[in-house]
Amino acid sequence: MKQTIQTIKRNDFSTMLEIERIRNIGIIAHIDAGKTTTTERLLYYTGRISRIGEVDEGTTTMDWMDQEKERGITITSAATTCFWKEHKINIIDTPGHVDFTAEVERSLRVLDGAIGIFCGVSGVQPQSETVWRQSEYYKIPRIIYINKLDRVGADFLKVVKEIEVDMGINCLVLHLPVGTESGFKGIVDIIENYAIYYPTDNENDVQIEPVPENMRQEVEFYKTLLIEKLAESDHEIMEKYLEEEPIENLSIKRAIRKATLERKLFPVFCGSSFKNKGTKLLLNAVVDYLPSPIDRGEISGENPRTGEIEKRYPDVKDKISILAFKLFNDVHFGHLVYVRVYSGELKQGAKLYNFTKDRRERVLKILEAHGNRYTEIESAKAGDIVALVGLKGTYTGDTIASEDTPVILEKIEFPEPVLTMAVEPKIKADSEKVFQSLIKLTEEDPTFKLHVNPETGQTVISGMGQLHIEVLIEKMRRQYNVDARLGKPEVAYKETITGEATGEGKFIKQSGGRGHYGHVVLKIKPSTEETDFVFSSELKGEVIPREYIPSIKAGVKESVETSGFYGYPVINVDVAVIDGSFHPVDSNDIAFKIAGSLAFKDAFKKAKPIILEPIMKIEITTPQEFLGEIIADFNMRNGKIEKMDEAGNYKIFKGFVPLRTIFDYTTVIRSLTQGRASYIIEPSFYQKVPDEYLKKIIK
Repeated sequence: MKQTIQTIKRNDFSTMLEIERIRNIGIIAHIDAGKTTTTERLLYYTGRISRIGEVDEGTTTMDWMDQEKERGITITSAATTCFWKEHKINIIDTPGHVDFTAEVERSLRVLDGAIGIFCGVSGVQPQSETVWRQSEYYKIPRIIYINKLDRVGADFLKVVKEIEVDMGINCLVLHLPVGTESGFKGIVDIIENYAIYYPTDNENDVQIEPVPENMRQEVEFYKTLLIEKLAESDHEIMEKYLEEEPIENLSIKRAIRKATLERKLFPVFCGSSFKNKGTKLLLNAVVDYLPSPIDRGEISGENPRTGEIEKRYPDVKDKISILAFKLFNDVHFGHLVYVRVYSGELKQGAKLYNFTKDRRERVLKILEAHGNRYTEIESAKAGDIVALVGLKGTYTGDTIASEDTPVILEKIEFPEPVLTMAVEPKIKADSEKVFQSLIKLTEEDPTFKLHVNPETGQTVISGMGQLHIEVLIEKMRRQYNVDARLGKPEVAYKETITGEATGEGKFIKQSGGRGHYGHVVLKIKPSTEETDFVFSSELKGEVIPREYIPSIKAGVKESVETSGFYGYPVINVDVAVIDGSFHPVDSNDIAFKIAGSLAFKDAFKKAKPIILEPIMKIEITTPQEFLGEIIADFNMRNGKIEKMDEAGNYKIFKGFVPLRTIFDYTTVIRSLTQGRASYIIEPSFYQKVPDEYLKKIIK
């Protein structure tokens, strides 16, 4: 796909835009809920694009990759900017497929608000819950948009109830649909107390009319419920409600905004994006209820030179602080880094410092993104999301700032891969090109891992699922013009311990000149925190000089990643340095790093190690007549059913199943149901491998 770049001077409204009128929002949802279709309408009705593209036709602005057009899904998060009612809206459209969860994670890290889209027919789906939990982790205020109300089986109020129960949140219904399924023709605005009708396929052509007679009682009920919910968190509304005084719409909207920003209430809107109903009202809601960078407040980071926590404020006059959240190796620009400017003002040519990587950087160009098209701008201010050209050593999660104002912002945490595959070039002469291309892909995607098996020399890649890996290998073929073969998928097992143990590591090499001396004693035990390892020092006195402790930790980290008892990465281990010794001349960082690694290996094999396997959360949708066959097969795969629902003639059941048992599941489920059933899986947790299967793994 050819990209374009323009150079313009921003002497228009956007350069003088107040930070209060910036909205950084994400579109989050389950796959096929309508994220990209909705985004396309938002861009069209704000005048950002002149023609509406469609997912089925492969003509959307945000799904610009060839694979996205062919598969009809969003693979990579795409950013764009539009303007509505004198507000600047930066939008990130995120993938809905669980295999691309990293794209959602890094987008949520830099966003201020989000629109959670739910299908009016399917309601709450597995990835809906996942992205909702992710956004809750970052404390992001959200509004809810129930889409596809023109579809057969759509039920607005049923989905609202499902969201409240499954998500455990308090919904605030602000819209009601007029008509159902194919008869969906308008929306009632509960606050304004009127109906909006859409007589054509253009949302600019609307008719405002009184609330239909048959809906007045329902509208009155939800208006009262709205006031009662607001009264619980707003003193002014409560006083007027108790005194039975009239409450102005302006006061209601102010109270809704306050409750939304505090995440006490989640406003609910409705529509059909594909039919051009409700998306302009959604734009109004973004402006009215979602936060600006100032509403989100300051951000904290650690000063790497003093260790103290410092704050940065969304103000162009504050010290500059920038977080890199996405890397893209572009064919034209090379190393293109997407960033969020949290404070200060960034100008072209600025000399900055990457405090995460401890290196100097220089910004050559600042680009405003619009899918895969870019506009060059002269500066970016606090609250902006832009792409930078010229940062040679900056990657996802890095903090860059002025060299004299050091800070490292909170990093982005990504889930660990659950699936591994061997990879080899189709043409032997392409070995080096394949390897270098894979390295570039790992730079772009933190959930894509690459390593070489030291025993066999085989190149092994790891990802979030088979689709994830296949998409990246196809991207390598198209973007870097190299082809590769994939081996059979294998489970990414982990190891942990069930007991406590002490281990000793010595690395002593002394000759005629200066030698190496490192001696470390570690104590390990199961960790209560779900992480790779927790490291601490319990040394008393100067048994080992303090400057060697980071080297010991680096040695432990190396062993944790590569050297479990059975050869798998290690998780959930608490490591403490308790003893050791040093030599005043021969001790150095390398010696203590090796000694730390040896001590960990010694302790680990004594601490009753076990192998853990990934357990997947699964949702299966099947016609009623095939339910028996599906359940029988699911039980044979050691699956456990947790919940079962009904949707028309379909049964939907949710449960958990070991990843190792479902590599062939796509073929099997199609065969059992004549191709009519479907399923969605996502990583959930790790648990101990059953004893009867352990022997197979070890063998």
